[in-house]
Parts: sequence; C-alpha cells; structure tokens
Amino acid sequence: MPPPSPKPASGAGRTPRTALAELLAGNRRFVSGQPVHGHDVTAAAAVASGDQQPYAVVLGCIDSRVPLEAIFDQTFGSICVIRTGAHVLDRAVLGSIEYVVGQLGVPLVMVLGHERCGAVGSAVDTLRTGERPGASLAYLVEQIAPAVAEVGADDPAAHSRAVHRHVLRTVAALRADDLLAGPVAAGEVEVVGARYDLATGQVTLLEQ
Repeated sequence: MPPPSPKPASGAGRTPRTALAELLAGNRRFVSGQPVHGHDVTAAAAVASGDQQPYAVVLGCIDSRVPLEAIFDQTFGSICVIRTGAHVLDRAVLGSIEYVVGQLGVPLVMVLGHERCGAVGSAVDTLRTGERPGASLAYLVEQIAPAVAEVGADDPAAHSRAVHRHVLRTVAALRADDLLAGPVAAGEVEVVGARYDLATGQVTLLEQ
C-alpha cells in the first residue's frame, strides 16, 4: 500500500533550511522509486491543492528530461517552477522570483543545472568556433558564455565545468538582486545552486 499523501506544503512559517530539506527529501523519494505523489497530474489532485502556498521556487532548464515537479516528488501547490534554456535569467524571470518571494513568502530559491545541457553546449561551441548563432538563440548563448570563458572553452571538460559555473553565477546574480538581497542577508530567504544527474536522478547541492 502506498504511503498516504501529505498535505501540500506551505511557505508560511518555513525557514530556508526546512524548505531545502523537504525539497531534497522529495528527490530522494524520486531516486529510490518510492514517490509519494508519483507525479500525480489528475484533475482531482489539482482541485485538492487548495490555495497556493508554495514553499520553494525552482529555476531550471527547459530540457524535457528534467521535469522539476517529478524529480522532487512534489504535488500541486508545493513549488513554483520557472524553466528557461540553461536557467538563463532575464527581467521576466527575475520579476517572477521577486513576486514569489515577496508576495507568497517563499523562503527558498533553487537554481538547478544538469549535465549534457544543450544550451551550455551551444555556448561552448560558440566560444570554440567563433560562429555566433542567429536570432534570439544568440541572447541565450551570450548569457551563458561568461561561465564558459571562466572555465576555458578549450578545456576538454569545459561543458561539465561550465554547467557548474553557470549555476553558481546564476545563484550569485539572484542573491545580489535588489529585492532579494535584503531577505537573503537577513536569513529569511536562501538561494542555492544544485545539479541534476541524468543517469541517477539525484540532485546534488553545489558549494558557492
């Protein structure tokens, strides 16, 4: 018999530490093959979620192999999810995170990267060949390129190292955001970086 489903988590009264512990516990359930929610996407589950009271916001990549609610074993109403190519920040993303933290009281922001990221690969290729992509893909590459440059585009492990570095750069940018810096400094909000392993399904926190 599957374990009973817990009530949707609430950000109210949560600390960054307890929010992070709950998010990582969900990933452990996912990795072990014993999820509580099992990525339940039925209409009944949506209706049962009630009011929106998320305890975390996860900024991740658009990669179809990394469905964020599933890999953290979360149900409706538990987490807010934002996905862009290689979790690139823009004003809409920043405004969305500011809203979730400021208006919904969410204490935790996680930036999640993953290996074999196509957007990071495009940035590595651009710096190696000098051939700049066209249209709006160029913007995406430009935002990732500083991380590639810092690790060295010619490094054989440039792709993997750039994924790591790009996560940390994104975390630093969020911590320095005008509306997030105060709550972060006060310990009311935490911004953490992590990496998803496509082979194992495990999420690992990255040291800042």
